[in-house]
Amino acid sequence: MKRLITRGLMYGNLIRIDAPALVERYNRALKQLSGRTTTLTEFHIDLAGFSPEIADELGDELYLNPKGCNRQFILLSTEQKDAPLLNAQFSNWRSILTRFIEANEAQLFSLTARDAVAGELEDSVYEVDTPARLFDFNRISVVADTTGAHVAEAAKLATLIERFRKEPDAWWDDVLIAQMIGLAKKTGDVTRQPVLLGSTSFETPDFWTAHFGGLYLFRSVEHPAAISVGPREALGSLPIKNLYDLSQRNEVAKFLEINGLAEPIVRARGTDSGAILRQKMDFILVEAATRLGLVTGEGTTRAALRAVAQSLGARLPDEFQGLAALLRWVEAGGPWPQMDSRHAAYFYTMRATQGPNRDLVNMLLAELAPLDVRQLFICHKELFYRLYATWPEPKRAYVADFLGREYQLDKAGARAELFGPEPDMANAAPAPQRDLVEMVGPWGSVKGGRK
Repeated sequence: MKRLITRGLMYGNLIRIDAPALVERYNRALKQLSGRTTTLTEFHIDLAGFSPEIADELGDELYLNPKGCNRQFILLSTEQKDAPLLNAQFSNWRSILTRFIEANEAQLFSLTARDAVAGELEDSVYEVDTPARLFDFNRISVVADTTGAHVAEAAKLATLIERFRKEPDAWWDDVLIAQMIGLAKKTGDVTRQPVLLGSTSFETPDFWTAHFGGLYLFRSVEHPAAISVGPREALGSLPIKNLYDLSQRNEVAKFLEINGLAEPIVRARGTDSGAILRQKMDFILVEAATRLGLVTGEGTTRAALRAVAQSLGARLPDEFQGLAALLRWVEAGGPWPQMDSRHAAYFYTMRATQGPNRDLVNMLLAELAPLDVRQLFICHKELFYRLYATWPEPKRAYVADFLGREYQLDKAGARAELFGPEPDMANAAPAPQRDLVEMVGPWGSVKGGRK
């Protein structure tokens, strides 16, 4: 993993904490949340205040995530909103924390200037002991305050001020006035600068979770379903009609189709589909070459990969051949490839449609098309790091070099080209499409490639 770290592809954009005052604030918050402290005088923290160095010191990767279902956080600066979120057990944690910080940035900036803000993503579930408990996650509330309880004290002061204004004899109530003065010394003038935190409750109908080997849950769509990474039978009975696993390619494809959640890359507006297909083919070639012991690695050129393709000949993977057929249609007017969800290349040809579930669907597609290492890195970092550790050294060298040289230079541009504008900038998702064939998918059901 050292290669990824040095290129900023792992633990990149973490916030360095080395000022004694910030370390002391962090320890106060950590003591309040977990009863523990760190002896480190410098470390790095992520969006939620998790530190890999402190986790190593404590021997606990979940020191801010007890039982993996109630994420705690420590904010020392609003700059944390741009940091990654490590060890995420749920896909929606990052968006909830980011939205909370952005909605309360001015207040949090003021609060963190004098103290740490500690809190929790709170829900009604305290332990995910069975898969069925995942369906109890419906709403997450962000509960936060400084270690000195500035928010709570400010709310108390605001109540006393309101009482002072309304009660006719309040001017002669020395106890009330003394309480107000004492609280004001701590919170400041809440009439001019209210200490309030808004946007603290979020609906969570759709998410991915790492629990039970990985599970995608879609409940806000017209035809809800749960999609398990492992065998669905292992999950037992769940309170949802449609339960699939990744081995059921046709069922998963049909689910995406009838809910209008995915579209062929070649139909996406404003994209260079040919360039995207070629890059996917390169990634597949690298996998095939390293598996067969052919030379690849850092600095491998496309010309070298073409030579690999020629040497492989009939041994070229089905994924590569399917994408090559589609590329011939895109660039050379070749015949439309008859490709349904049984084909190994099918999910490599798809991307999520625009809408609130865009990132979750692209995460699912990355898991269904794991040889596309760029999409895997962007959309499903947990899986990327896990697979990276198992790859041969030449493939690790090639992938790290590519991501550091190509993707890191223009992350936003690459994401826009691959997946379209961010969800909050996009138009509403298209209406669900229902013209299905026996083996679902636009490739086999569309004559000439057009509906």
